[in-house]
Amino acid sequence: MSAAPSAGGRRPRAWFGPRFARGFGRGWLIGGFVFLYLPILSLIVYSFNDSPVPNRWAGFTLKWYASLVNDRELLAGVWLSLKLAVFTACGAVLLGLLAAFALVRYRRFGGRTVFSGMVSAPLVMPEVIVGLSLLLMLVSVQRTFGWPDRGLLTIWLGHLLLGLAYATVVIQARLQELNPQLEEAAMDLGARPFQVFMLVTLPMIAPSLLSAWLLTFTISLDDVVLSAFLSGPGSTTMPLVIFSRARLGLNPSVNAMATVTIVIVAFGVLLASYAIARAERRRQREAAAAARGG
Repeated sequence: MSAAPSAGGRRPRAWFGPRFARGFGRGWLIGGFVFLYLPILSLIVYSFNDSPVPNRWAGFTLKWYASLVNDRELLAGVWLSLKLAVFTACGAVLLGLLAAFALVRYRRFGGRTVFSGMVSAPLVMPEVIVGLSLLLMLVSVQRTFGWPDRGLLTIWLGHLLLGLAYATVVIQARLQELNPQLEEAAMDLGARPFQVFMLVTLPMIAPSLLSAWLLTFTISLDDVVLSAFLSGPGSTTMPLVIFSRARLGLNPSVNAMATVTIVIVAFGVLLASYAIARAERRRQREAAAAARGG
C-alpha cells in the first residue's frame, strides 16, 4: 500500500533511500574485510620488526627470515604439514569423487541413507569428538596388531576423513548441475561408460575437483585438533609447533614463516582461480557453439 500524499500534494520523503542502502552495504563489506584481513596484515608487518617483542616496533629487518634457515623444528613441521596436505588433498578428491558419483548417479542402493550420513558426519561433529574417536580406535588396533604407530600415517587418516566430507560436498554439487543428456549423447554415439566418464564427465567437473583439492589442502595444512590427537614422537606439524610456542611467547620467526605461507597460498589460490575461471569460460563458449551448431 503506497504512502498517502502530504498536504502539499507530495509524497513524504523516505528515511532510507537507495543511496543510503548502497553506502550501508559497502560499509558492512569494508568492515568485514577489515575484520578478516587486518590481523593477517599486522602479522605480515611485524614479521619485519627488529624487536623480539611482538607489539613494539623497533625498525625494519629481515633477520627473522634469515633465522628460519636454522630453525629445524619449524622447518621440519612445515615439511611434514606440506606432505600431509598434498596426500590428504589427493586422497580426499579421489574418494570424494567416488562418493559423490555414487550419491548422484545411483539414487537407490542398499544403505544409501546411512552412507550419505556417514560421509557428511564429520562436517557437523566437533573435531574434538572425531579426534578422540580416531585415537581410541587406532590405539585398539595397535594393541591388537602392533600397527600403526602414531605418526604421519595416523594423522593422514584423520585429515583424510575430514577432507573426504568437504570434497564430497563440493564435487556432488557440481555433478548435480550437469546435463545428463550430454552423457547420454556420448553413449548413443558408441562410447562406453568409462569413456563417457573420462571424456565427458571428468572434463566438465574438473573445476570442482581443483576447488575440492585446494579446500582440503588448506584444511589439512592448518589443522590442529586432529593432529594433536593423532601425532606421535617426531611427527609434529607446523600448526602444532606454532601452537606450542604460542603458550610460551611467539618467536618473531613464526611471523616470518606465516608470511611466507600466506604469500605462497595466496599465489596458489589466485592461480587456481584464474585456471577455474578460464576453464569455465571455455566450457561456456563450447556449449554456446554446440547450441548454435544444433
